[in-house]
Amino acid sequence: MTLARFKSTDGLDLGGRRVLVRADLNVPIKDGKVADATRLERLLPGLEALANRGARVIVISHFGRPKAGPDPGLSLRPVAEALGHFLRRPVAFAEDCVGEPAERTVAALQPGQIAVLENLRFHQGEERNDPQFAKRLAALGDIFVNDAFSAAHRAHASTEAIAHLLPSYAGPLLCKEIAALKSVLDNPTRPTAAVIGGAKVSSKIDRPPQQPGR
Repeated sequence: MTLARFKSTDGLDLGGRRVLVRADLNVPIKDGKVADATRLERLLPGLEALANRGARVIVISHFGRPKAGPDPGLSLRPVAEALGHFLRRPVAFAEDCVGEPAERTVAALQPGQIAVLENLRFHQGEERNDPQFAKRLAALGDIFVNDAFSAAHRAHASTEAIAHLLPSYAGPLLCKEIAALKSVLDNPTRPTAAVIGGAKVSSKIDRPPQQPGR
């Protein structure tokens, strides 16, 4: 895999264009507030760069694991509010990621403005990589930017199917993560150590078999 295969939006005229940005806004929430804004802070430069180039920026993301349809406890509204705080500019919020609420919010955006759409996983079509759901998302944008490295491995509607429907580009965070991986995998400096962590590490590394009598 080479970085040359990944196109960025550098050099594109984005003035007035609707740019759908697949981000990872899956941040911890406590008492209705963002408890750790690291992911949001890393996302800011890319969003600001698009807005400053005159794009109408539409951010889409999953949040948590809703069981069946919309769940008020898993709304992206508080995350959108936090994003606006860090960006120091208003961030619009749509109460759905498709349909009339999303269409109305996107239509109201002026060049240089940013909106966040509601949790993608409120629709089962997201995780099913449903082509029809992807078409509804794609109808909201002119180009697609994937800047969610942590979700890029999933064949979901907002990461895989949509990329076949719109001109698609890699965001700066995605490119940065790939470059970091290449530096370690293609030409590592020895000795090398890997630190693996996270809440779901148990699903990534198999436990060793238990010995009899232990």
